[in-house]
Amino acid sequence: MLTLAIETSCDETSCAVVKDGREVLSNIISSQIEIHKKFGGVVPEIASRKHIESIDNILQEALDTAGVTFKDIDLIAVTQGPGLVGALLVGLSTAKALAYGLDIPIIGVNHIEGHVCANFIEHKELEPPFTCLIVSGGHTYLVQANEYTDYELIGRTRDDAAGEAFDKVARSIGLPYPGGPHIDKMAKVGNKDAIDFPRVIIDEHTYDFSFSGLKTAVLNHLNQSKQKGEEIVVEDVAASFQQAVLDVLVDKSFRLAKERNQDKIVIAGGVAANEGLRTMMKERGKKEGIQIYYPSRVLCTDNAAMIGAAGYYNYINGKVSDLGMNVMPNLDIK
Repeated sequence: MLTLAIETSCDETSCAVVKDGREVLSNIISSQIEIHKKFGGVVPEIASRKHIESIDNILQEALDTAGVTFKDIDLIAVTQGPGLVGALLVGLSTAKALAYGLDIPIIGVNHIEGHVCANFIEHKELEPPFTCLIVSGGHTYLVQANEYTDYELIGRTRDDAAGEAFDKVARSIGLPYPGGPHIDKMAKVGNKDAIDFPRVIIDEHTYDFSFSGLKTAVLNHLNQSKQKGEEIVVEDVAASFQQAVLDVLVDKSFRLAKERNQDKIVIAGGVAANEGLRTMMKERGKKEGIQIYYPSRVLCTDNAAMIGAAGYYNYINGKVSDLGMNVMPNLDIK
């Protein structure tokens, strides 16, 4: 079964052809990072316009790379949400036109579920159930994946997402957008124990997260250091901040896995590319006998292949959308 997938939730225009949910025949991604870098973040209106300019060419390149034509496609999968409303509309409008013109089924995909399904592409042997940590610029979730299309939301951020906190802290210490990769790089040479930033647990009975207070603690440290005329070692700030985030993410992930008697933890989302997070998870996994899974870096970022995988599993499990569906910018995982 060939799925043509479209992803335009934020600032990547991506189209892919996926065979039977796990074999990627093409996965073309056009990133807008260089465009938005000068603004320090994604400008929604600019993102939408760039999607319109790019989508047709990216779509054709995906077909050509896969060596197929529209006549070979069995299913259209498209990101329905969450994301930027204008950006989502570009992808959904394109997908609807294709489904209507080709007279084939269409399915709207939850972008967050797509991130989880990136692991099915990377790890052919992986099957539910498993505990999943989803961390990106807009979301931080702890999820129990019971089946391919059955996700139980256990914990979520109450304020800033982990990736959002990375970007804001990076900006405060003079690092360019996107900040996550730059902090990860600096953390490798900095002293993670140099500054005692808070580990916000909230309370031991919840799996929710909070990173707003940690972000404020970093800003206060920087301001106080400047007022006192003290030297600010950017590498140490980056390393100490990152460690404070990772300690909470890792601890709660393993606590949930043990509570649910799971021997697999899956990491998904843009922050899953963080080298510090991968290392901590693997080391802890070895100690506790839990297998850790995460995608390659290209599949951690927003891409259409993961949407194709999620669409396929939803479709074969009886879910289908109609041409009247609309975008859902605040769509949640459930």
